[in-house]
Amino acid sequence: MLIAVIVACEAGFWVAVLGGLVLRYVVGLRRTGAVLLALGPVLDVVLLAVTALDLARGGTADWMHGLAALYVGVSLAHGRRMVAWADARFAHRRTGRPLPERRTGWAYTRACWADVLRTGLGVVVAAGVIGAFVLAFGTGERTAALVAWLPVLAVVLGVELLWAVSSTVWPKRAR
Repeated sequence: MLIAVIVACEAGFWVAVLGGLVLRYVVGLRRTGAVLLALGPVLDVVLLAVTALDLARGGTADWMHGLAALYVGVSLAHGRRMVAWADARFAHRRTGRPLPERRTGWAYTRACWADVLRTGLGVVVAAGVIGAFVLAFGTGERTAALVAWLPVLAVVLGVELLWAVSSTVWPKRAR
C-alpha cells in the first residue's frame, strides 16, 4: 500500500505542477496557479503522515518506508528547482520567453556543487526522518529496514559528489 502512496505523491506533484502552469499561462490565473505549484510540500506531509501511521499501527518497516524518507528529502531539497525548471520550459512554449542559457565551464561546475549541497540537504532530511521513525517506533527488527537505508543515502550523496568532482576536473564545454 505504501508504494501506491509514494507513486500517488509523485504523480500528484507533477499534476500540481502541470495544473499550476496551465492555470498561470493558459487560463491567466497566476495566483491560483501559484497555489497549485506550492502543493509539493503538502504532498510530502501527506506521505510522512501515511508512513508514520503505517508504523504506528504496528507495521514493520520495509524498503518502502526508507524510500518514502528518501522521497521526502529529495522533494524538499530539489522540489523548488524542479518547479522552476518546468516553469521556464512552459513559459518558453506559451509566451516565447527565452530558455535559460545552458551552463558550461565553471558556471556548470558551480551548479554541480550547488546540487551537492541540495542533495546533502535532502540526505540530511531523509536521515532525520529515518531517525525520527526509529526513535518513535523503536529499534531492532521492526525498524532495521529503515536503518539499512542510511548507507543508501551515503551512496546517493557520493554519486552527486563524484559528478561534481568530475565536472571540476573536466568542465562541460560549450557546443
